[in-house]
Amino acid sequence: MAGQAERVVPLTEPLAEDGEKGPSKSALKKAAKEKEKAEKAAKRQAAEEAQKKESESNDISKNDYGELPMDGAWPSAFPSKDEVPRVLLTDLEEYFGDASKMDVEGGPHIVFRASVENARSQSAKLAFLVFSRGGASIQAVVAASDDLSRQMVKFCSSVPAESYVLVHGLVKKPMEPVKSTTIQNLEVHVKKLFVEGKAEAQLPMQVADAERPIPIEGEEETVDGRPIVQLNTRLNNRVIDLRAKHNQAIFAIKDGVVALFEEFLRSKKFRGIQTPRLLGSASEGGANVFKVEYFATKAFLAQSPQLYKQMLVAARFERVFEVGPVFRAENSNTARHLTEFTGLDMEMEFEEDYHEVVSLLEELMLFIFAGLKDRYKRETDLVRSIYHVDDFKLPAKGAVPRLPFSEGIKMLRDAGEEINDFDDLSTPQEKRLGALVLEKYGSDFYVLDEFPLAIRPFYTMPTAATQAKYNPEKPNEGYSNSYDFFMRGQEIMSGAQRIHNAAFLEKRMKEHDTPVDPQGEGLKDYVNAFKAGAPKHAGGGIGLERIVMLWLGLPNVRLASLFPRDPNRLSP
Repeated sequence: MAGQAERVVPLTEPLAEDGEKGPSKSALKKAAKEKEKAEKAAKRQAAEEAQKKESESNDISKNDYGELPMDGAWPSAFPSKDEVPRVLLTDLEEYFGDASKMDVEGGPHIVFRASVENARSQSAKLAFLVFSRGGASIQAVVAASDDLSRQMVKFCSSVPAESYVLVHGLVKKPMEPVKSTTIQNLEVHVKKLFVEGKAEAQLPMQVADAERPIPIEGEEETVDGRPIVQLNTRLNNRVIDLRAKHNQAIFAIKDGVVALFEEFLRSKKFRGIQTPRLLGSASEGGANVFKVEYFATKAFLAQSPQLYKQMLVAARFERVFEVGPVFRAENSNTARHLTEFTGLDMEMEFEEDYHEVVSLLEELMLFIFAGLKDRYKRETDLVRSIYHVDDFKLPAKGAVPRLPFSEGIKMLRDAGEEINDFDDLSTPQEKRLGALVLEKYGSDFYVLDEFPLAIRPFYTMPTAATQAKYNPEKPNEGYSNSYDFFMRGQEIMSGAQRIHNAAFLEKRMKEHDTPVDPQGEGLKDYVNAFKAGAPKHAGGGIGLERIVMLWLGLPNVRLASLFPRDPNRLSP
C-alpha cells in the first residue's frame, strides 16, 4: 500500500559486502576458544622443550647413550680396543673362567654387541635388561649414580625388545645365580649403551612365541593358557622366528650335516661338482617338473643333478658329489614335502657289485649320525627339549639292516597290511615298516634293497634275474638294483645302479612306464655320453631337510628349511 511503511525483517547475521552472511556469534566464540587452546598447547610444548634442553644440559650421561648414526660409526667417547676388550657373549664365561681377570677394581670392563631380549624399569633409578647373542644371554643392570643419570636409566629401560645395541659395561658377580639367562654367574653393569638397530615397539610376534613348539595335529593349541603361534604365522615372520634359540640350533645342525657329508666323501677321494639347474628336458621323466620360460623356448628346473652326475662319471671323474637345490612340482601339502629342497648327491664307479656303493652310503650315514651325536650334542639336546622325541637308535657299524624289498613286503603282510608284491609303499606303510624294523633289529636306520623296476626311473639297472626273464610284453616287470634309505620309517635317500650301456639305456627309455625319447632335446647328449664308453656306476640323492627333521624329531619339514617352498608358499 502506498504510504505504508515496509515491514523490516531483522537479520541475525549482518550481510557481508558481497551479500553473504558472516560467521555467527557461536562460531566466533568457538574460533576464539580454539585459538586460546592452540596458544596454550604451544606454550606447553615450548616449556617442555625448554625443560628437556635444561635436563639435557644437566645430563651427566648425555654422551653415554642414544642411537647410533645410520653409518654405524661408534661414538668418540667409546674406549678403544686397546683399552677395553671386545668380547662375544658366547665366550664370556670362558673368558672370565680365569678368576684373576675378575680382580679389577670395580670389575673388568668389556664392550660387546647384542640384541635386547627384554628391558624393564624397576624404578626411576634402576633398570634391568637381558642381552642375547649366539644362543648366550646375560642379565644387565643400569643403576643411577653420581656417574650415571636417571635419564640414561629411563632410556635404557625403554629400548624395544629385539633392538640391536652396542654396550660398554663392567662384569660382576651377581648376588645369586640368574636362572633366567644362560650365563648365570656373571652380570653386566652398563656404563654406555647405544642403539645400533632399533626394533619397532609392536612386532607381529615375539621371539618368546617362537621358542614354543608348534601344535601337532590333535593337540591343544594353548600352553599355560597362552595361544600357540601357528606355523604359517611363524613362516610369514620368519626373520623373527629364526631368532629363537632352538631354530638357531636347527640350522647349526643342518650346516653340520652338510659339513659331515663333504668331509666323509672327500676322505674317500670324491670331487665336488656344480651342475646346471636349468635343463632342456625333464631329468627324471614324468610330470613332477617345473617348466619355465627360457627366451624363445621352454626349460625345466632340475629334479636332481642325476644326468650330469652320470655324464661326469663317464667323463672319468670317477667319484663325484654335489650339494644344491632340487625342485619337485608335486602338489603335496604334507608335513614331509617341499617343492624346493637341498639335495646331497653322490655318484661313483664300482668294481664288482653295486652293493659296494650301498655299503659306502651306509658308512656315510653312520659317520653323519656319529658326528651329530658328538659334535652337535648341545644343539640336539636343545631342540629335543622342545620337540620331545626318543633318541635315534643306531646299529653298529656293518650291522645296518638291509632288507630286500620282497622281505619288507612280507613283514608288512605278516603285520596285517594288504599289499601286492610290486606295489610302491605308501607313507603309512613306510612308517609301519620302520616300526617293525625297529622292533626286530633295534635300529631307526635301515635300507630297503631291490625295488620293483616299474616304480623306478628309466636309468635304473634291472637285476640280473629280471634281465634273464625279460618279457617284451611286460618289459617293466621284475626287480631292479635300486635302494632307499630310511630314518624313523621315512625315506631320506633314493639310489640305484645306473644303466651304463647306451643301447640298453635307449631301450629302457622307450619301454619305461613313462617313456621318453632318447634323441629328445636335453636327453640325447646324456645318451651320447655312454656311447663313448662308461664304467659301471651307482649313486644316490639324500634330502638334507629330511635328515634334519627326522634326527631332531621335528613335526614338519618346513622347520628345517630357512625359507620353505611348498605349493602354497613362495615368500618370504
